[in-house]
Amino acid sequence: MNTLYLTHRVALAHDMGAGHPERPDRLRAIEARLAADSFDRLIRQQAPLAGREAILRVHPEGHLRFLEELSPARGLARIDGDTAMNSETLEAALRAAGGAVEAVDSVMAGRADNAFLAMRPPGHHAERMTAMGFCFLNNAAIAARHAQAVHGVKRVAIMDFDVHHGNGTQDIFWSDHSVLYASTHQAPLYPGTGAASECGEFDTIVNAPLRAGDGGEAFRDAMENVVLPRIDAFQPDFLILSAGFDAHRRDPLANLNLEAEDFAWATRQLMELADRHAGGRLVSVLEGGYDLEGLAASVAAHVTALMGEALIPPQRE
Repeated sequence: MNTLYLTHRVALAHDMGAGHPERPDRLRAIEARLAADSFDRLIRQQAPLAGREAILRVHPEGHLRFLEELSPARGLARIDGDTAMNSETLEAALRAAGGAVEAVDSVMAGRADNAFLAMRPPGHHAERMTAMGFCFLNNAAIAARHAQAVHGVKRVAIMDFDVHHGNGTQDIFWSDHSVLYASTHQAPLYPGTGAASECGEFDTIVNAPLRAGDGGEAFRDAMENVVLPRIDAFQPDFLILSAGFDAHRRDPLANLNLEAEDFAWATRQLMELADRHAGGRLVSVLEGGYDLEGLAASVAAHVTALMGEALIPPQRE
C-alpha cells in the first residue's frame, strides 16, 4: 500500500499553555516513532493551508471570522476553559483542515492508496458554530464535504474511535442522509453526547458507547456487532477515520484499556470495508491521545496497518 503521511511544523507551534494535555510533544512523539526505518515507504508531504471554500462547506462565515478576529498577536486568547489560541493556532488549524483536503485529493487521484494526517489541533469536537474541546475546525467533516463537492462522492462514512464522542461531527451530519457517522467512545465522559439512542434524522448516526474499564474485547465486540455492520450496509464510496488514540490504557484523560494492537485491528477491519465498497479509498485524521508512549505506539500500529505491513507484535508500553 502507498500511504501518504501529512504533517506540518506549525502544528508544533500551536500551544494552549503549560500543562495542557493537547501539547506539541504529542506530535514530536509521533514523529520520533515514525522516523524508524520501517516507515521509510511513507509518502511524506507538508499539509497545505485549507482554502476558504473548503471550510465554508462545513462552518459558516461567522465561525471562521470569529477565529480570525480572536487570533492573538501574542499570549493566549481563550474560547473556554479547555480551548485557547496562540499566535500560531489559526495557521495550524487551517493546515490541519488543508491536510485533510489534500489527503482526499491524493487518494481520489490515485497518488496514494490511503493517507494519515498527523496534525494538531484536532477537530471532532468542533461544531458548525462552536470551537470547543481543543478543536477549532472539524477536519473530518471538511474532508467529507470536499470529497462530495469536488470529487462527486455520494456516500461517506466517518468512523471515530477517539475515547471522547465526536459531538461536532455528529452535529454537522445529524440531518444528512449522505454521511454516516459512527463512534465508539467512553460514556459517561466529556462532552456528554453519544448515547446509543442518538441516531440522527435519517438513522445515519451510530453510537456504540463503552463503559469505564472496558478493554479490547468490549471494543472489538462493539465494532463487530454495531459499527462494522452499519458501515457495510451503508456501502460508502469513501471512508474517513477520526483516529483518536486516547482509549489506550495509558491515557490520563479516560478509563478505557485498549492496546496499540486494538487500533491496528480496527484499522484493518475498516480497510476491508473500504476495499469492498470504496475502491480502498480511506483517509485517517489524528484526533486525541495524550499519553506520549501510548500515542506513539498506537499511531505506529495504525500506520503500519494502513501500509499493509506485517503487524508489530502486541507490547506493553
